[in-house]
Amino acid sequence: MIELEGVPELIDPVMVAAFEGWNDAGDAASTAVAHLDREWKGEVFAALDAEDYYDFQVNRPTVFMDAGVRKITWPTTRLSVVRVGGEKPRDLVLVRGIEPSMRWRSFCNELLGFAHELGVELVVILGALLGDTPHTRPVPVSGVTSDPDLAQRMDLEETKYEGPTGIVGVLQEACTHAGVPAVSLWAAVPHYVSQPPNPKATLALLNRLEDLLDLRIPQGELPEDARAWQVGVDQLAAEDSEVAEYVQTLEEARDTAELPEASGEAIAREFERYLRRRDVGPPGGKQRPPAAGGGGKEDDEDGSED
Repeated sequence: MIELEGVPELIDPVMVAAFEGWNDAGDAASTAVAHLDREWKGEVFAALDAEDYYDFQVNRPTVFMDAGVRKITWPTTRLSVVRVGGEKPRDLVLVRGIEPSMRWRSFCNELLGFAHELGVELVVILGALLGDTPHTRPVPVSGVTSDPDLAQRMDLEETKYEGPTGIVGVLQEACTHAGVPAVSLWAAVPHYVSQPPNPKATLALLNRLEDLLDLRIPQGELPEDARAWQVGVDQLAAEDSEVAEYVQTLEEARDTAELPEASGEAIAREFERYLRRRDVGPPGGKQRPPAAGGGGKEDDEDGSED
């Protein structure tokens, strides 16, 4: 059961969700939602009953000391609200937890009932998967939806995937059947360096979310962490000739595949994103006012691509 405590009336709310587990390569997606919660100082106000959805032999509770008293934290899914200020303030309902062990349909229905009660207008689910992508290139981030109209309106792909799925795919389809607009953003994590954390993939997801929702997300130390991560992987690859050769092969394949995309329209689109993230209008245009809560983007290659 979800219990609502002290939830204010929300402004244009969007639900942003991520789940640890199968859909979270390198912990990139769950770390992205944790970053939003931390930077905007969200406070947990609701949680799902852990016994309804989790096998505690798979996801074990943890014991900790609080002022000399032993307490237990149960693995579950928790919710918080953050308000993004600026000229057009809006609220984000952040959902962060672990992929449930059982009763997925009930799990999704409970979240959707909660979204309906709060007047959520859009659900964005973050995920990360392992892929044949080199760590030296920008992280590929794809945005998909099951809604053809939403795909056209928000410049997304209409999903055609068939095969095994996780809670991200199940929740997106539950949203579709319930008539709630839903989008999934997927970051591709290099399969040869899949262990968490992966701040470069986390940053790419946040950049794509920023574009999708037209808001400014404070990046904190993520750009620096992403650069340090890449330097570390560069050093590891340089120490193994086979890995270095494999990375070069991936780079060549990636660069070749992207050549047809290097059109004037694609370049202009990326340039507009570059300007938007720095609060600079297009040539001849007006400067964008800064949104509350965020500093400017760092000039690096850690951004996302469609």
